Amino acid sequence: MGARGSYRKGIAKREEILTIALDVVAREGYGGTSLRELADAVGLSQTGLLHYFESKDELLTAVLKRRDELDGERLRDVDGPYQLAHSLRHNATVPGLVMLYARLSVEAADADHPAHEYFAERFEDVRAHIAEIVRVGQAEGTINPALDPDMAATIALALGDGLQIQWLYDRDVDMAAHVEHLWESLVRVVASDDE
Repeated sequence: MGARGSYRKGIAKREEILTIALDVVAREGYGGTSLRELADAVGLSQTGLLHYFESKDELLTAVLKRRDELDGERLRDVDGPYQLAHSLRHNATVPGLVMLYARLSVEAADADHPAHEYFAERFEDVRAHIAEIVRVGQAEGTINPALDPDMAATIALALGDGLQIQWLYDRDVDMAAHVEHLWESLVRVVASDDE
């Protein structure tokens, strides 16, 4: 088989690893997932697994990127202002991924961490996305025009991440309901101001 065939097989194996790792981490969590378990799940040795990913942190960062891609597809048809609540509702079904995100986001604050760039870019992208949702709502008259879109985006991101941490401690915290309550409160404020 030529180099092109080997390359395609390598890409396919990497995709298989990510698909299986996403499932395993969602079920078992960050602490409950070892390289050996992931390697066994995909039929490789640990050395073989590290042929595709240089470290566990690099693999777990790739898992979070894959999760983001799937979330983007899932949110495509959700009204912008309700995307955060919808995302948090889904996250309540995958506690292992919530734990992975929470732990790696703190560890990756170190500029040398393999996930540092991923989180820095993700935070910037999510804030920009939410700020645009606010701007659109302001243009449509559904969001208070006095609200600073960039500050609101930073607060919304902090709200989502903070609720996830609280939820990891207390599964009775309904993350989506809290976000929806805040959003509906903002909408009501605009509606009552207009009356």
